[in-house]
Amino acid sequence: MLIRKLNIDEEPPMDLLLLADPSRKIVEEYLQRGQCFVAESNGQIIGCYVLLKTRPETVELVNIAVEETLHGKGLGRKLVMNALEVAKSKGYKTIEIGTGNSSIKQLALYQKCGFRITGVDIDFFTKHYTEEIFENGIQCRGMIRLSQGL
Repeated sequence: MLIRKLNIDEEPPMDLLLLADPSRKIVEEYLQRGQCFVAESNGQIIGCYVLLKTRPETVELVNIAVEETLHGKGLGRKLVMNALEVAKSKGYKTIEIGTGNSSIKQLALYQKCGFRITGVDIDFFTKHYTEEIFENGIQCRGMIRLSQGL
């Protein structure tokens, strides 16, 4: 598997990006400002993430997605760890990530990768998304914010 920056002439893998964030409008907005990285295996894109500079010395991992048939195989962890390496190599001092209160597996993964919970953006998803989101039988309402030093 190879993880690389998306080439300027390539289309972003919207099908994957929309798995992690169902708002096409929001995804397209942060793709304009961020950098997309893709994981390839046998010439196929199987995962991706987007890094977005938010403040001086701070970057946010705003989207991380893995092909659904490959969930549970450690690819998400490899993408997160690659994002940490890329952010550190670019001189960032802090990396942040946000996920839904209903995203149980993602919360576990991010904490296993060294992120710590720093806060909750109450009702983020009910304010910024037109359709209700449910995961694990739980309505996604708040965004759990996490960060770590690099």
